[in-house]
Amino acid sequence: MIHLGGALVLGVLLQSPDLRAEYPVVALVYPTWLHLLVVGWITQVIFGVAYWMFPRYSAERPRGTARLGWVTLASLNIGLLLRAAGEPLHALGQSTGGVLTASALLQLLAGWGFVVNTWPRIKER
Repeated sequence: MIHLGGALVLGVLLQSPDLRAEYPVVALVYPTWLHLLVVGWITQVIFGVAYWMFPRYSAERPRGTARLGWVTLASLNIGLLLRAAGEPLHALGQSTGGVLTASALLQLLAGWGFVVNTWPRIKER
C-alpha cells in the first residue's frame, strides 16, 4: 500500500504542467513512478494473491517455505527502494550503476524466489 500511495503522489506530480514547468526535475521521476506502480503495487499484489490462493503444498507447509517467502518480499522491496533512489540520480548524470545493478539483482532474486517457492504448488503431482 505504501508503494501505491507513493506512485499516486508521483503520478499527480507528473501530471501537473505548472509544477513540471517550474521544476523540470519532476519529469525525472517517471521511471520511479512506473516501478512503484508496476513492481511495488501490481507485482506484489500478484505475488500475494498467488501465495495465498494457489493449492496447498502440504499440510505442514501449506504455502511452501515461509523463510523463502520473506526473503522474496524483502528482496523485492529493497531492490525497489534502491531503484527508486538510484533512477533519478542516474537521470541527472550521477553514477549509480552499482545501485541500479544491486536493485536489478535483488528484484531478479525475488522473482526466482517466488517461482521456486510457488512452482511445487502448481506443477502436476
